[in-house]
Amino acid sequence: MKTLLNLIWLILAGFWLAVGYAVAGIICCVLIVTIPFGIASFRIAAYTLWPFGRTIVDKRTAGAGALLGNLIWIVVAGWWLALGHLTTGIALCLTVIGIPLGVANFKLIPVSLVPLGKHIVPTDRPFV
Repeated sequence: MKTLLNLIWLILAGFWLAVGYAVAGIICCVLIVTIPFGIASFRIAAYTLWPFGRTIVDKRTAGAGALLGNLIWIVVAGWWLALGHLTTGIALCLTVIGIPLGVANFKLIPVSLVPLGKHIVPTDRPFV
């Protein structure tokens, strides 16, 4: 079932979301100072390609740098991304077929709001 949902997600939304996050990651990496944000964007891009069967957990070693980076990310881009995933998820949940895709959008909200200090792991082993 996960594979079927992932294929539907990939065709309808995942590919374009991943491309958007990857382009943002490339821009962030070109600007040298924002490389940590670029790496986080690439991590989100990989997660948006295949979200079913994976989950987000906090890194145990994340410290003050991740906190400061997340605060900057929230102000610059995080709340816009989270709001976009929220509205898209609500719109998808209005149809019966779109409910699993809406849930996938809701799963993207935490990592798009605060991406630094996170791991993306398979759901069968949620602890790193």
